[in-house]
Amino acid sequence: MAKYSVTQSAVTQLLADVKSDRIAIPELQRPFVWDSIKVRDLMDSLYKGYPVGYLITWQSVGAKLKGGQVAAHQQILIDGQQRITALRAAVAGLKVINKKYKAIRITIAFNPITEEFATLTPVIGKNPQWISDISEYFNADSPLSFAREYLERNPDVDAKTFETNLARLEGIKNAQIGIIGLADDLDVETVSEIFIRINSKGVPLSSADFAMSKIATYGDRGRNLRKLIDYFCHLAVAPHAYADINENDHEFAGTSYLKAISWLKDEAEDLYDPEYSDIIRVTGLVGFSRGKASSIVSELSGRDPETRRVDEERIPVAYDKLERALLQIVNNYHFDNFLMLIKSAGFITPGMVNSKNALNFAYALYLRLREDKAMSEGERKRIVKRWFVMSMLTGRHSGSFESTWEQDIRRIGEQGPANYLKQVEESELSDAFWAVALPAALETTSTVSPFFQTFLAAQVANNSRGFLSKGITVAAMQQQSGDIHHIVPKDYLQKNGYPDRGDYNQVANFALTETAINISISNKPPMQYMAEIATQTESPQLILGEITDPDDLTANLAENAVPAKLAQVTAGSYKEFLVERRKLMAATIHDYYQAL
Repeated sequence: MAKYSVTQSAVTQLLADVKSDRIAIPELQRPFVWDSIKVRDLMDSLYKGYPVGYLITWQSVGAKLKGGQVAAHQQILIDGQQRITALRAAVAGLKVINKKYKAIRITIAFNPITEEFATLTPVIGKNPQWISDISEYFNADSPLSFAREYLERNPDVDAKTFETNLARLEGIKNAQIGIIGLADDLDVETVSEIFIRINSKGVPLSSADFAMSKIATYGDRGRNLRKLIDYFCHLAVAPHAYADINENDHEFAGTSYLKAISWLKDEAEDLYDPEYSDIIRVTGLVGFSRGKASSIVSELSGRDPETRRVDEERIPVAYDKLERALLQIVNNYHFDNFLMLIKSAGFITPGMVNSKNALNFAYALYLRLREDKAMSEGERKRIVKRWFVMSMLTGRHSGSFESTWEQDIRRIGEQGPANYLKQVEESELSDAFWAVALPAALETTSTVSPFFQTFLAAQVANNSRGFLSKGITVAAMQQQSGDIHHIVPKDYLQKNGYPDRGDYNQVANFALTETAINISISNKPPMQYMAEIATQTESPQLILGEITDPDDLTANLAENAVPAKLAQVTAGSYKEFLVERRKLMAATIHDYYQAL
């Protein structure tokens, strides 16, 4: 059975199909990314009869069209949005959405004597030889009157040349554009694979892209739910855009959705700035208990997950679930409380979280646990924090995570969150993990390693001070400025048998340190700089840092998981130092995890 069909459509027919909603353009309400030069080049290619590439559509079942009627089939445009939008702008004279979400015109001019296309400028607009806006010609009530007026303005031009080239311009309306239509019974993964193979740019189309496209096909409601996701993600990183959206997108501003995300205009937090793919994933878990974004497409298409058959009565129910989940996700109270929870686990800056998926699942879990009214807030926080840190340490949400997500959500529902978490901990975080696997994982030079970042999070949660600091905490340095310092200095190691960065840049040789202390240590070996600190514990003169009490120095080394015998570490015993420190770092992480 053919998985696709190939047809040709004239430009005017294509625009008519878009206008009537027979072809849906999910991207239509997003900012137009082409510049006017690309629009001009597209017109020039059509004028000269050059190929402009195939459009790719996918059949959608049960879509709502304009006027409220439901279509048996509607084509969703999954490749070619920019070209269609450019045609709507240049040929139909319709406005596009700019980066400020304002509707603007992109006007293309044409010189029928030189056969040149150009973006309209004031100079071109004053030159009578140019047709300043080709859409005026395409949409003229009388093309003959349009031509006569042009010749009256330009009595000196060659009329025959003008008429020949004007007819070629007219021919753009009938230029044929190829459409590859993918069958409606194909699953998202198959559609994505076909898309990759026939897309000349080789750009992958994710399941989240399909989900966003599908959402937008459900009339005004679907279009605004799609915008809710887009705008939430955009405002999370650019709060100032709220005014543009409120002022320029009257349709969305007239819904309750804008009010639901209006709090973002005053938000400066950047620990968790989800992209639309993240929101789709969280929505799948919260609203549908599904880990794959493609499953949302199936749900919104009315496909029964058991029988695989389409039942259109399931579609409005699925959109109700979608809306409810999205409103939970974008809720100010929910979002802020979740971030406070993650920060209370010590992860206080974006750089400490190298897995967005760990945050995505933790947020979904938090929202689902809020549905359990019998669960105390303290128990909810404990489970979410431990799950998040567990997933950071085990890489549970990396690789092929979607199936794991579905399994986890299902078993959390079946066994209860506390019982299932305990089961996962017994499996993933055994005594062997803490004693062997974690110290081995800390044998790395990567400061963005989740194991090193979890160690720093443990220090933050423990209110630990920086290496050799009397009062400045690791948390303060993470949020402001602090150096990742070599405990055994790099220069010293390079000059004493360790020239490779893989040796001296081990994370077990790193500690967060005040810049001033780092400068004071410079390239001194531990024996030397620890002797300087020992001296200042016996005299009032401060040489390095501000610690003057021996017991406080011992406590500081413990807070930083640094072996107590640091003063005795030399190049000869450096390897043994690393082994010992990894064990201490792992023990710090273990104690921190148990205390969550």
